[in-house]
Amino acid sequence: MTDIVSKHGPSFLIVFGVAFGLSMLLSPLMIRLGHRLNILAKPGGRRLHQHPTSKLGGLAIALSFIMAVIVAQFTDVETTDSNEIIRLTGLLVGGIFIYIMGFLDDKYDFSPIINYLAQLTAAAIAVAFLIFIESFNNPFSGNTTSDWPYWITVTLSLFWLGLMMNTVNFLDGLDGLAAGVGAIASLVIFLHATFELNQISVGLLPLALFGATLGFLPYNFHPAKIFMGGGATFLGFTLGCLAIIGGAKMATILLVMGLPLMDLAWQAIRRMSEGRNPMMGDRGHLHLRLVDLGYSQRTIVLGYYVFSALFGGIALLTTSRLYKLLGLVVMVIIVLGTFVIVSWRGRSNGIPVVPRSDTSK
Repeated sequence: MTDIVSKHGPSFLIVFGVAFGLSMLLSPLMIRLGHRLNILAKPGGRRLHQHPTSKLGGLAIALSFIMAVIVAQFTDVETTDSNEIIRLTGLLVGGIFIYIMGFLDDKYDFSPIINYLAQLTAAAIAVAFLIFIESFNNPFSGNTTSDWPYWITVTLSLFWLGLMMNTVNFLDGLDGLAAGVGAIASLVIFLHATFELNQISVGLLPLALFGATLGFLPYNFHPAKIFMGGGATFLGFTLGCLAIIGGAKMATILLVMGLPLMDLAWQAIRRMSEGRNPMMGDRGHLHLRLVDLGYSQRTIVLGYYVFSALFGGIALLTTSRLYKLLGLVVMVIIVLGTFVIVSWRGRSNGIPVVPRSDTSK
């Protein structure tokens, strides 16, 4: 680890500095641009903001990330995979596409079906550029699964990327929540790729995303001056791709993102049981229920940070696949118990789960 830092430390600082600095500079510009173009989140919906707020924060993150990634290609870090530039192209092309669609959705308010098709297209772009899940490790035997038929690989990869896009999109319901959890996940992927797998050039990508989200966070933390808007889908897409490119095992990512992923699954099941569209948002998400129960936004958001960082740290410190599985089981039990308690308290206090027309911004 010391050798890696001493040899590549300057490259790490450059990539992180470009992403973080640009994000810090661009975010206030996007606040003004959002008001000028009238791309604003009006009061109401899932959020509790009192004034029209720019939804162009995702553009600051996307531009900062892309620029830092381009700069990373000119550092002295050598690539070790002949397909790395192909995957990088898919990451950027798919990311740019899904952000443009998110931007247009912020402006014109697309129907859910158009947004789903946009997500599927972005995921398909990633898979076409070799960003796909090739295998799993058996936590009991330590063996890697044999190669699957191509259609299974494609299906699993499309599902994973769609899951990450929707998870982060629905997570973006409180000030600083999606950006902060995204920053933690990016940092974990960077540490895993760089210091566990020794994939230095690959590690620069999540490092760039870490800097971009961290630079945006001061403007997005409660009380937020700017929202991520359609950039939440971009963040989910990029995290999903980086988890694959960065060689992060599914157990590692599930430990970091387990709480929002399980929340998405929980709400989808609940909505289907009520005969509603499972992806049509309401105030049933854990972070919104906690707000309804009287907890402050900052308390909830910081709680999510601690939870994600704690289990992300466990994933990094534990080399045993079996121990990671045990950590995942413990996390599932904690999260399910939390869901049950919060749901029970909500019903006891007569707090309804109210569907909202403004479900994602």
